[in-house]
Amino acid sequence: MNPTARTGAPTAAEPMSSATPPRRRARILLGYAGWDLLRTVRMFSATFFIVVLPMAMFLIFGGIADYGDQALGRGNGSAYVMTSMAVYGAVTAMTATAGSAAVERQQGWGRQLGLTALSNGMYAAGKCLVGLAMALLPVLALFFLATAMGARFDHAWMWPITGLIVLIGSLPFALYGLASALLFRSEAAVSVASGLLVLLAFFGNLFMPLSGAMLAIAKFTPLYGLASAARWPQLEGQLLQIGPAAPEAGDSLLFSVLNVVVWTAVFGAICGLAGRRRTAR
Repeated sequence: MNPTARTGAPTAAEPMSSATPPRRRARILLGYAGWDLLRTVRMFSATFFIVVLPMAMFLIFGGIADYGDQALGRGNGSAYVMTSMAVYGAVTAMTATAGSAAVERQQGWGRQLGLTALSNGMYAAGKCLVGLAMALLPVLALFFLATAMGARFDHAWMWPITGLIVLIGSLPFALYGLASALLFRSEAAVSVASGLLVLLAFFGNLFMPLSGAMLAIAKFTPLYGLASAARWPQLEGQLLQIGPAAPEAGDSLLFSVLNVVVWTAVFGAICGLAGRRRTAR
């Protein structure tokens, strides 16, 4: 029995060549991406941690909290929490998608797809499309839920810009998920990487406002720059603090972007070293 027929994967048997019409390439790519997206969404564990959990956390920390209606920058408290949870959901989606793709290749899924008309480049492109779609799901779900619960921005353009920053900023975490899969080389790699994201999210100032020494440490962690950049349309670098502590200096947009760029380079370097070590073996 053909394994691709058993799993519902694309089954075009004719090999891909440079003479293949672009429209047929596009149909095959979109067909595979659509199938893989549907398969991923149907996995309860993936959908729960990517979409359901961030929505539940928003309801706890922002939707029903007393400070949700309070003005904060160019929005309110609920919008602040919404952005934080959207970042968490998007990076979890990117990490899980990239890590799963690497594990699939290590376990021989690539050889099964080799029986179809899907090339290696199209497989990678398809996974990128699936990763973006999965990262978009929590953003859209949280935006709709937050709107219903009273979240607001002062200007309409802030909604799409915030969502776009979250999506673009989550892309480096595909490298993070890939690096984890290359280092651990097992199905547990995705779980370990996703679990570490909880700790990174705490130090990224996503779950609660940090101050003092904790904030000083947090500024150099992977999620801090993305969180700060995503909140920029609303806060313009202003820091939210709780308690009587002295006000902390705000973040510059340059620092937030630099944080994202540096950690992208770090994740990319780890992928390169891990891939080289695997090839050497």
